Amino acid sequence: MKADVIIYNIGQLATATGAAAKGGIEQGDIRMLTNAYLAIADEKVLNIGEGEPPQEMLDPYTAQIDAKGGLVTAGLIDSHTHLSFGGWREGELAKKLAGVSYMDILREGGGILSTVRATRDMDEQQMYERAEGFVNEMVAHGTTALEAKSGYGLDLETELKQLRVNRLLQRDTGIDIASTYLGAHAIPLDFISNREGYIRYVIDVVLPTVADLGLAEFCDVFCEQGVFDANETREILSAAKGLGLGVKVHSDEIHQIGGTSVAAQLGAISADHLTATTDEGMIALKNGGVIATLLPCTSFYLNKDYANARKFIEHGVPIALASDFNPGSTPNLNLQFAMQLGCLRLKMTPQEVLTAVTLNAAAAIDKADSLGTLEVGKQADVVVWRTNNLNELCYRYGSNLVDTVIKGGRVLV
Repeated sequence: MKADVIIYNIGQLATATGAAAKGGIEQGDIRMLTNAYLAIADEKVLNIGEGEPPQEMLDPYTAQIDAKGGLVTAGLIDSHTHLSFGGWREGELAKKLAGVSYMDILREGGGILSTVRATRDMDEQQMYERAEGFVNEMVAHGTTALEAKSGYGLDLETELKQLRVNRLLQRDTGIDIASTYLGAHAIPLDFISNREGYIRYVIDVVLPTVADLGLAEFCDVFCEQGVFDANETREILSAAKGLGLGVKVHSDEIHQIGGTSVAAQLGAISADHLTATTDEGMIALKNGGVIATLLPCTSFYLNKDYANARKFIEHGVPIALASDFNPGSTPNLNLQFAMQLGCLRLKMTPQEVLTAVTLNAAAAIDKADSLGTLEVGKQADVVVWRTNNLNELCYRYGSNLVDTVIKGGRVLV
């Protein structure tokens, strides 16, 4: 078969392998080729190997890309973002510097509730154009697939608006975007004295509408002290599962209040944050087949503890790394920075980090059968880097090392 695209003169090709998340020692087991080539046909990987590309794959119409001795990996996958929202929260910076906590800002009506007001006020076209800019910036840093949550509307109309924007962006940009309904992100001011009423509104009104319209693959809950407790989390996510949605949990970000156990019991595809997770919680995640999505950029921005990645690896729990891009706790959409923190603060190896932002991240959005590795038959999502080795990619923080980004065989950057 002839190739549509050939990438040649690859100094180092590094990729995880397989179609399921990997934990423990396997998380660092990646395939490394030197002096390599990669052939693409019909938007998929046709062949990879060392040496010169086979002549039988070439014809006059084959596009040829010189990697110039650079590193080639699968496209990065950001498996936890809050993509569509109104406003920013730079006005809270002084409070944070003065030591006011994230939860105290929320209790004062700021934080998530501040963004809710701005998001409700933003019309859909404005939100689309703004989020499109975010997607383009992510792509420029090597991200070729992502998950995007709602959760800044907390009412039917605005939650649907956010989810529609996600769908439109996937259609128009060609980037794979897994959409997650996060109505249980906070109790909105309109229900501030009727907590149970809001939970019933989420379960009885919004969730069925989201499911009927096919606007989300997943449902998520912010299980945290002062937000939603473990029993409320279980109730909401059980309802979501009953409607055919996959489930995720914001868990153990600040306090360990049982969200991780709920994630394990319900077979969540991922539990995210996990900075306060105990050994018992890690074992539960392993037994429940749950991916641990760690968010070191959030710990960096809030100056809080980092998740104990080495313990998760010791217990065999697959780790994904994501940006957690959002306006409050980490306004950063460069997944390379999460990779570098994965090494510098979580003490993961570059090989473990690569698996975390490719194969395991793909599994965390239920796309590991088609994304996350450079293997024959997988979608040809590829990044050519301005470095010739994986170690440098995890070492050069603060620089964008992307040279070329390819999505489904099409050059985007």
